[in-house]
Amino acid sequence: MTSDSTVPGDSVDPFRNERTVRDEAPQFVLPLVVRIERDAPPARTDALETAARAVLTILSDERAVGDGEWAQVVRDWQDARIRKVVRRARGAEWRRAEALPGITVTGKSAEVRVFPPVPLDGWPKDLARLQVSGTDLDDPEPPADADPTAPVLWLNPDLDMSAGKTMAQTGHGAQLAWWELSDEERTAWRQAGFPLSVRTADPAWWAELTSSGLPLVKDAGFTEIAPGSATVVTEHPALRRRG
Repeated sequence: MTSDSTVPGDSVDPFRNERTVRDEAPQFVLPLVVRIERDAPPARTDALETAARAVLTILSDERAVGDGEWAQVVRDWQDARIRKVVRRARGAEWRRAEALPGITVTGKSAEVRVFPPVPLDGWPKDLARLQVSGTDLDDPEPPADADPTAPVLWLNPDLDMSAGKTMAQTGHGAQLAWWELSDEERTAWRQAGFPLSVRTADPAWWAELTSSGLPLVKDAGFTEIAPGSATVVTEHPALRRRG
């Protein structure tokens, strides 16, 4: 499932629907694969949180910054629309995905592997064959209240999205917050293990969040929901203090 945005500080609306000169450049996508074994699927909220941490993990990895081996492709990806696609795998499919360069991030019940960006039309064969649609998960029990001292990715209560689609959105929300943090704030978050929660906002709280100035994800409308739909607001304590 996909959506997109552009780099921080860009004068172009990062959630534009119209084409710009950047859309004429080569386009890349960040692949994420969630492990969903038939007899032991992960809890939905844990998968959403693990996907968000996976995005932060690759953004902060030494291979993705400076002169690292993934740095150029990560820059090329972030210099356009930050597309993400979530696919699912199990058994031998998952083992083949794990053999490709990437990072596996583990939650309480979820495993998500994130890979360096690839061209839109240049997916590795073992990832291209994995299914995108039908990534539906449930929470066996309602998630506990979010930790108020840690970042919270708030979901739009009025949208009904598949787990795969929502994983892409929470990845965007985490990335937008990462862009707005200082180097010191990024380091502190990384050293703490990227604590965060994903929760659905109360409708009244959602209205306040979307006008708060906190990082807001609006979907490009490629799949499932209408273009421009607000999907996630990221409430990071450091960003809230600035407001």
